[in-house]
Amino acid sequence: MEFAGGGRLEVRITPADVGKRVSVRRLGDSMAGRETFTDTVGVLTSWNKGVLLITRRTGESVRIAESSLVAGKVVPAAPARRRGPATDFTELAPVLARAWQPVESEPLGAWTLRAASGFTRRANSALPLGDPGVPLDRALARVRAWYEERGLPPYIQVATGAAGTQEKLCAALEERGWRREVTAEVRVGALAPVADRDAGGVVLARSFDEAWLRRYNRSGVPGPQARAVLGSGPSVWFASVPGEPGEGEADVPAAIGRCVVDGRWAGFMAVEVDPAHRRRGLATAVMAALARRALDEGASAAWLQVEEDNGGARALYDGMGFALHHLYHHFRSPEAGT
Repeated sequence: MEFAGGGRLEVRITPADVGKRVSVRRLGDSMAGRETFTDTVGVLTSWNKGVLLITRRTGESVRIAESSLVAGKVVPAAPARRRGPATDFTELAPVLARAWQPVESEPLGAWTLRAASGFTRRANSALPLGDPGVPLDRALARVRAWYEERGLPPYIQVATGAAGTQEKLCAALEERGWRREVTAEVRVGALAPVADRDAGGVVLARSFDEAWLRRYNRSGVPGPQARAVLGSGPSVWFASVPGEPGEGEADVPAAIGRCVVDGRWAGFMAVEVDPAHRRRGLATAVMAALARRALDEGASAAWLQVEEDNGGARALYDGMGFALHHLYHHFRSPEAGT
């Protein structure tokens, strides 16, 4: 609880605290003749006409009537994490972007418009890492026009949940009708413990072949835009575990993975395992082999991304010591087609 029982409750926040992380308590519905209270923690993204808008770490916005407040205070920008390398969003966001580069990009102030013929939302969404240089509504109009020129739905990738993330932009998009479609976790961890695990049977290479691609994209062979994105990054490595003779396509790997080394960071992506070979530690082996190579190149910290509904992957990464750093969300323009 943010408010200790028995203490004096005071509202210590004002509209001047917009943009800060706050904790508030408000009156809820009465139950059995008793008053109930609800606590909300997040970034105060607006305070207009007697209504507070608080954006939680998850990206969810909560509207609270000023008249219902019984307590409120400013709290630290982000809770201290118990494990994982120290970093902030300002350092980590450009590292993530360099590891998954679009085929085409264009600056909009400190935003980047990114496109790759529709291959993944990450490579086909605007990345706002500062001021767009124009009022927000003009920036959004430019985003919509740029993607529509390319026959793509307009997306914006927005982060929440850590110091320096974009809760205010998240709330502004929601107010304008942009729809949040996908949320993913960005996790960080120490690299050496990953490298200490068994890496037997993994083959590393600087490039990938058609067999690797067939394991990565089981629904069909990806086009040139996928090859361009997968091959992008400061120092890229690909891992594969050869398939066993007599099982399916013999030349298709049983497991694959991709790692991008960028300074002290190693990012893990495209870790895929043949369903027939799961629960044999192949994903762990792939990551261990890639981690050892990243250590050789001077990296010490690791990051990865996982969608919130991927329970199996999240459990794996929990066991490997990866802790949640922040969340990112893809917002789609309300004017885009379905």
